[in-house]
Amino acid sequence: MEEIMYTSRSRDPDIDRKYEEALVAVESELGQVHPARVAGEEIFADETFTVWSPIEDGLKIGVFQQCGEITAKAAFKAACDAYTAWSQTPFEVRCAHIEAAADQMEEDFFRLAATITLECAKTRTEALAETGEAVALLRYYSSVIREQNGFRQPMPADTETDRYESVLRPYGALAVISPFNFPLALGAGASAAALITGNTTVMKPASAAPLSMLTFCQILEEAGMPEGAANCITGSGPVFGEIISRSPDCAGVTFTGSRDAGRWLQQEYTTWQPYPKPMILEMGSKNPCIVTAQADLKKAAESICRGAFGYSGQKCSATSRVYVEKTVFASFAELLANRAAHCTVGDPRAKGVFMGPLINTAARERFDAAVASVIDAGGEVLSGGQSYSGEETHGAQFAEPTIVAGIPDDHPVITTELFAPLVALAPFTTMQEALHLANDTEYGLTAGIFSQDKAEVEAFFSGIRFGVCYANREGGATTGGWPGYQSFGGWNGSGSTGKGVGGPYYLLSYMREQAQSRHAG
Repeated sequence: MEEIMYTSRSRDPDIDRKYEEALVAVESELGQVHPARVAGEEIFADETFTVWSPIEDGLKIGVFQQCGEITAKAAFKAACDAYTAWSQTPFEVRCAHIEAAADQMEEDFFRLAATITLECAKTRTEALAETGEAVALLRYYSSVIREQNGFRQPMPADTETDRYESVLRPYGALAVISPFNFPLALGAGASAAALITGNTTVMKPASAAPLSMLTFCQILEEAGMPEGAANCITGSGPVFGEIISRSPDCAGVTFTGSRDAGRWLQQEYTTWQPYPKPMILEMGSKNPCIVTAQADLKKAAESICRGAFGYSGQKCSATSRVYVEKTVFASFAELLANRAAHCTVGDPRAKGVFMGPLINTAARERFDAAVASVIDAGGEVLSGGQSYSGEETHGAQFAEPTIVAGIPDDHPVITTELFAPLVALAPFTTMQEALHLANDTEYGLTAGIFSQDKAEVEAFFSGIRFGVCYANREGGATTGGWPGYQSFGGWNGSGSTGKGVGGPYYLLSYMREQAQSRHAG
């Protein structure tokens, strides 16, 4: 099957047919009770919670376990019990397990994509691409650890009989906390990175979208993962955060989510743990794009539209601030507004839909408040600005792709992550000014530029303080990175390790160095 990426513009019609067949099959199976999974066993809690699809009222994804301290402790005990044997398993065998899981994901490809659509309202293009990304992450991490010989590096020795090595070894049982907006790719990718490096895992998916990760945990079990190496529990994020912060069995945390949740978890975990433990935090951003007078404005408008409004702006990489050279500001704003007006908004299950609904009512209310704040500040809504829900949308919460301008640089729409389809435009005069505006944030995940002037592009790469940077990217101004091609990791308040997901250095975050010196005895 052809590889479907976020930047793909077309695909084989057979892919749509298989996706639609899977959608019917998966939808017919919704509404079941789903247990947590600990050491290969199904676990049922005293309390449950129900997850409803954001696509329409009454579409029940399923009933999930409200796991508390007892289940969490059992999961970490299972992970700790499995750790010694798993960490000592040859890396080639660990790779084989992860590769087998990737093979199974390819077998279940369209069912996984359909599940993503139903539980978090991604369009088929976004859901297919996310599934492809998840598979690609597993295969890429396996290739990296094989190329690095399991991260064993011979070192110079003093004598012919001595042998020195630098070896990277795992930490232990890690918590893997994944977000609603990439429930499979970011959850499976982080879990695979932890497992392939010899750690064991307790996965905790977002409560809004837990089904994809429970399914992935089952796939790992079917791929031969030893009992207890991969566990998955569901329930409240804050409750789980408090539990792992106080658990001596939790050897580290990998978290993808909002800045506020990530910072809270960082403070809790570092306060209660007896010594520093690894925290791999991928948090939000306010991603800028610079458009100069030397840009192909039509290309820039198309790409920024995709970057700002793909998945209704509910991406940590979404384009949310666009700085346009003053001499072309009006013409570019008109191009972007015209392009946004032609975005197809509707049921994400339908072919050709570009934007589906928001994840929940709170997201719509946040969008409405942001638009109102722009107007209150004397700003202008250039396109969109409305949200809607009702019988005609079957209760789904929609927001129009929205472009605003004329607000101060310190306005919350400029400074605060919104997770909605809203992008702000502002003019600049010099490249130095544009870079200052782009960098004037506590975040640092993705950034882009459109210019056909090589000097401007190089000035951008030299001066921008973000972890993922694109020049003249057609598929999405600040979005659409792919494992093995673009690593994905934030600087400043957007990330904690300086190493990007899907990049050659990412696995290093899951290991610690041990110097081994063997002397003749």
